[in-house]
Amino acid sequence: MIGTLKTSGTSSGAAAGVLGRRDGQISRDEALAQVRIIVAASDLPVSADLEKGFGDSPAIVAETVRLAAEAGLVGCSIEDATGDKERPLYDFAAAVARIEAAADVARSLAFPFTLTARAENHLHGVDDLDDTISRLLAYQDAGADVVYAPGLVDLEQIAAVVEAVGVPVNVLALSNGPSVSELASVDVRRVSTGGVLARSAYGALLAAAQELLEAGTSRYAEHGAPRDALQSAFGATAS
Repeated sequence: MIGTLKTSGTSSGAAAGVLGRRDGQISRDEALAQVRIIVAASDLPVSADLEKGFGDSPAIVAETVRLAAEAGLVGCSIEDATGDKERPLYDFAAAVARIEAAADVARSLAFPFTLTARAENHLHGVDDLDDTISRLLAYQDAGADVVYAPGLVDLEQIAAVVEAVGVPVNVLALSNGPSVSELASVDVRRVSTGGVLARSAYGALLAAAQELLEAGTSRYAEHGAPRDALQSAFGATAS
């Protein structure tokens, strides 16, 4: 049920931002290097947003999942967006084959690995709920443990997805979308924040920099987290 944090997850947008890049502009090696740092720092199991698997072919996606497990992840998401503006989504059959390949590797591991399959329609202007549900059902049949259609904000549409599929549904929390309690009321099992938390942090940073540049003051410091609290959170002893 929603309400207890049992895993932590990465954001592809945040991962790119750390390197001064746009979302989707980091390599598999760079993403997995960040994953290893997060896994080592966290007491929680870690899942990762691995975008489209860093390649088009099912074989590359399968290799990405294997390397993700070796890096210490216990789950990942694979999306059906191509990264090509002219052809934003993989064809249905190709998208399903990619999830099948990922699931085959996930099932072969010596520990439980949660594979989340993403239908990216609603982030790319394809507001076709029937196609979204068809894709999610196919990904479920291909072996996905969780399905995810980021961009849905209408509670009735989200409920329709939950009712249609037989595996847990993940929803992206958006400012114009339902609250966590509303999502729980229609049996959504997992909520993600995507890059929103990172963008919120960057928003505070930009506002602070603007104040310092334009007014020459540092009032922004009044809203910062206490140093001791951060040291404690990071496992360090305050000095």
